[in-house]
Amino acid sequence: MLRTEEFLLATGISREKFDDLLSLEWVETETDDENNLLFSDTDIYRVRKMMRICEDFELPLIGGTIIVDLLERIRLLEETVQEIKGTQRIQ
Repeated sequence: MLRTEEFLLATGISREKFDDLLSLEWVETETDDENNLLFSDTDIYRVRKMMRICEDFELPLIGGTIIVDLLERIRLLEETVQEIKGTQRIQ
């Protein structure tokens, strides 16, 4: 788990965009004993992906978050389909 400043350095996101992501509740946070926000490695990956998409396609932040969310849903659906296919072969 990373604290806010470490997260900002790891992702390269600006403080303004970071605050926007927090207000959208797009990144998951936890707090430590000192009430510091903590972020997971998974969110580092998601934010980097979102930033690349936004830059590559000149999209606003909200557009990038929607695309990343949709890509994650597609991945989960593909995994589910593969599991179902694997289960059907065994029966």
